[in-house]
Amino acid sequence: MELNIPTIIQGYAQGYFLMADETGSLGWYSSRQRAIIPLDERFRYPKSLQRVLNQKRFSTAINRDFKGVVAGCANRESTWISPELQEIYWLLYQEGWAYSFETWQGNELAGGILGIVIGGAFIGESMFYRIPEGSKVALVTLVERLRSRGFLLFDVQMMNPHLARFGAGTIEEQKYQVLLRQALRRRCYFDRIPV
Repeated sequence: MELNIPTIIQGYAQGYFLMADETGSLGWYSSRQRAIIPLDERFRYPKSLQRVLNQKRFSTAINRDFKGVVAGCANRESTWISPELQEIYWLLYQEGWAYSFETWQGNELAGGILGIVIGGAFIGESMFYRIPEGSKVALVTLVERLRSRGFLLFDVQMMNPHLARFGAGTIEEQKYQVLLRQALRRRCYFDRIPV
């Protein structure tokens, strides 16, 4: 698939996302029921995780090891993050569109979330962990960051039981498109504060 950065960003801004099939071929996908993590009082997390957060066992970072997070997300028995898609994420990162939100334990990457930022939308592509609770702490602290920066949308694309534990839910495509358009109009800064 021949892709360039403007085409990719335009695709995401229209509500599509890239995935590789079992042969590694990339394609654009969408979902009639889009999964989102709420950035308001509906967001929640397991009580047991509060203890982990209170212990401050993890520190967080942005893009400290972007390639490590992409590799961690792709390192599964069955993955939709093909080598070609990994290269695309790297290009998006170099152009300031893709980010890794990471948790660290000392000098060890504990977990992370890979996402694309457009306006006030954070489009979560994947997450992983190497140390138990690493990705969960990343998710909670990422939501805190998105809230503090005025983001409107945390799109996680497809629902799963793990995300449901954090208050994630699905909305119909038409409502998603309205929310996405509102989010795209916002001027949010994920990794820095404007001067």
